[in-house]
Amino acid sequence: MIYNSIIETIGNTPLVRLNKLNKGIAGEILVKVEYFNPGNSMKDRMAVKMVEDAEKAGILKPGGTIIEGTSGNTGMGLALAGIAKGYKCIFTMADKQSKEKIDILKAVGAEVIVCPTNVSPEDPRSYYAVARKLNEEIPNSFYPNQYDNLSNWKAHYETTGPEIWRDTDGEITHFAAGVGTGGSMSGTARYLKEQSETLVSVGIDTYGSVFKKYKETGEFDENEIYPYLTEGIGEDILPRNVDFSVIDHFIKVTDKDAAVMTRRLSREEGLFVGWSCGSAVHGALEYARENLKQGDRMVILLPDHGTRYLGKVYNDDWMRNHGFMENKTFGSAREIVNSRNAAYQLVVVRKSDKVKDAIALMNEKSVSQIPVMEDGQVVGSLTDNKLLLKIIENPEIKDGPVGEVMEDSMHFVALDSTLDVLSSMVDKEKAVLVRDDMHRVHIITKHDILAAITR
Repeated sequence: MIYNSIIETIGNTPLVRLNKLNKGIAGEILVKVEYFNPGNSMKDRMAVKMVEDAEKAGILKPGGTIIEGTSGNTGMGLALAGIAKGYKCIFTMADKQSKEKIDILKAVGAEVIVCPTNVSPEDPRSYYAVARKLNEEIPNSFYPNQYDNLSNWKAHYETTGPEIWRDTDGEITHFAAGVGTGGSMSGTARYLKEQSETLVSVGIDTYGSVFKKYKETGEFDENEIYPYLTEGIGEDILPRNVDFSVIDHFIKVTDKDAAVMTRRLSREEGLFVGWSCGSAVHGALEYARENLKQGDRMVILLPDHGTRYLGKVYNDDWMRNHGFMENKTFGSAREIVNSRNAAYQLVVVRKSDKVKDAIALMNEKSVSQIPVMEDGQVVGSLTDNKLLLKIIENPEIKDGPVGEVMEDSMHFVALDSTLDVLSSMVDKEKAVLVRDDMHRVHIITKHDILAAITR
């Protein structure tokens, strides 16, 4: 068959049966290998759909410029569409993304602007904000906004879902996929659930993302948000493409478990896939061990190719430096928590407490920083050095309430965060917080990390 351009080859990717990683699991585990798309990821599907829908709506005109914030794969799909259709491409990316992703986008003629990761989505430096600003400034430009552009989920509703249903002869009982923009999970799950009312969908989230708690409680908890390394899944926002009504369960996966599973997929199944594929498989198999029964069939979506991660999860030095090597014992927040006396209790103050009483408590307990809590929630923090500067500037604040002088809250981290990850998050002034298996809150300081390293 002869195709008019490379984008006509998108779709109809294969289903492959897992043969080793599924040992001990009842039922059958299949993976849909999306790196067979020409841009080596499932994002090709929605990228072309967004472009073609914009053309039909008159938003994208000949000679225009496509501007998008991307973790890499959507950019590649848009770049291929741009080449085929004659558009220039400018992409903004967070600096946590792999160098390979940046180099690949440049190789297909795109301009790439790298932005800081650890800023809020509203910060003008964020890759979301920079893309929007460029769209406002550049004439005849199109900002697809994959997070809120509903052509995203529709692409998977129209292609990925029908392909899975066709290739399994309708004999699929469970579908699992990572959730980032939400398009692939929501579109595919919506189609499959329309074919089978009993189908169960499992969304894979990462620690540091808001999705799981939001699904289970309806609460957007900013304490759930903190930096993580895995690329392509999880968010600190709620994209319009995430349809929680078609996602039955969420499983969270740590950076390390995702990285280790990614390498195992390559070595044990011959599937040279990307980092979030490891997240999807680890989380899906965790769910499957407890819930699948004989005769069930689960399909897991594998979004992209391993070439995007040669400098990270497929690099032994990088894995070793992050404490992710499969055979390496590396300390974690869990070990720090478990080493504490059973009577441990977090020292806290309330917003209404007087500042001088908080100082007295910090002196009594010999702590340099302390969380501020209200109704069981962490709402702020106090650190001795900043508090001292404020008191020197205005001694009268000693008699005022803590709420008037408190700083931003400390970040929560995953219980299984490794010590190197913890040390990178504990900055010059702030400790981090973690909830143990009993949901008690613990504080972890630089002193705790140093003690654990030398223990």
